[in-house]
Amino acid sequence: MPSPPKPSGSGFGTLGAFQAAFAARLRDPASQPRPAGVPARRMRAYEELVYNNIESFLLACYPITRAIVGARAWKRSVKAFLAGHRAHSPLFRDIPRAFLDWLSPRLDAFFPDRPWLAEFMEYEWLELAVLTNPEEPDWTGIDAGGDLLAGCPVLHPGARLACFAYPVHRIGPRKPPPPTDGSGYCFLIFRTGDDQSRFIELTPMSARLLDTIRQERCTGRQALAGLAAGLGQSDPVTLEPGARDVLEGLRDAGAILGTGRKATP
Repeated sequence: MPSPPKPSGSGFGTLGAFQAAFAARLRDPASQPRPAGVPARRMRAYEELVYNNIESFLLACYPITRAIVGARAWKRSVKAFLAGHRAHSPLFRDIPRAFLDWLSPRLDAFFPDRPWLAEFMEYEWLELAVLTNPEEPDWTGIDAGGDLLAGCPVLHPGARLACFAYPVHRIGPRKPPPPTDGSGYCFLIFRTGDDQSRFIELTPMSARLLDTIRQERCTGRQALAGLAAGLGQSDPVTLEPGARDVLEGLRDAGAILGTGRKATP
């Protein structure tokens, strides 16, 4: 690695001004001038080092996105992100999310023929999100064998629910998404006991059931009653067998840990 350059004293005055000019050039080599006194070869080495480091964090999260859009378009978007984004977090793991948030409103400019790309990138990013979530279950407050309808089901604290308009799980470098049918595609993503990510596809109804349980911290039966009312069904009991199967299946998979224990008086 080359040793850090020193300001020549001409053109920038203070060390702070030199550092600002040097950083501006690193972020945007195409439009920012090279600081006076810094050899072109050394400057290129630093420019490549910064770009490669940022890209390495992005590729760890979005390998399929890069394969879909192609190397040239990918590089163009990453360079624009490096030049235009201002970070609000010092954590390297937050770079992929920042890239997605920055790129989403600019997709028409970078990838006008892929309106589904933001959803697909969100789908890719969710794996990183659940694997890096530091939350762990508090088993002292969980009854692993509790009744999931009578009790309050407890999801893994790092689990995420996501619904998409496009069938993101069917998209690949040579697989554009089929036409959407308007029903939506929902997933529960969580970290397994051996620290692997797992995606489980849900029906929109099952996703709403889980979201109600998570948001309201209610019993499975209470969440089901609310869901039935929204569907215009006066008797939620008819939905209980199917709901129990869904919840029990998620418990078997490790996404639902059990039910919350009642506090001891």
